[in-house]
Amino acid sequence: MPQPESDAVDDAEARTPPLRPGGYDPAHYAGCVVRSAEAAGVSPLLVMTVLHNEAYKPHHPLLERLWQWWKPGASFGVANMHRATFEQVRRRHALSKEWHDLRDDAAFAIHAAALHLKDLDRSLPERHVRRLGRDELLALGYNAGERNMLAFARGVPPGPMARSYLRRFRAHRSRATAALAGDVGPHDAGSAMNTEAPNSK
Repeated sequence: MPQPESDAVDDAEARTPPLRPGGYDPAHYAGCVVRSAEAAGVSPLLVMTVLHNEAYKPHHPLLERLWQWWKPGASFGVANMHRATFEQVRRRHALSKEWHDLRDDAAFAIHAAALHLKDLDRSLPERHVRRLGRDELLALGYNAGERNMLAFARGVPPGPMARSYLRRFRAHRSRATAALAGDVGPHDAGSAMNTEAPNSK
């Protein structure tokens, strides 16, 4: 029987994502990322890099409602979590909030993403193919699912969509590092928005 967990570590810094698409920057949530990652037992850099990868669409609650109207199976929240994945996390960690709360609560969305990455980490064997780092495999698991992650860990080559996600994950690593260090300047504002949507979440 899972013990109930807090639905978010701290939402004091979890501002609502801007309505203007180009104004969204995952760096604004650095504090939430660090606290949620530490509470879940995963790397803050992993969580922040995943947020950068998932920044290819607007995350304002109104725009996410419109996105779901256009695509009913779309994901919710700043970490783009699908309903089936969220329900697994919710049951495993006895979260009290619902899937639609991801849309309106950025701190909760980040917390759920960190918990999911920890769940993936628990299922990933210590030994895996050398060409992919552990964080890279976890990011692929976040994007493509646990079963595919385990296949990649055994040496199965990622497909085109997974390779695209991995390429962007590697490219965003330095930006995520700067975000956690507080080194993101005005010239970086809005630069995290990625127009490439490999799986149209």
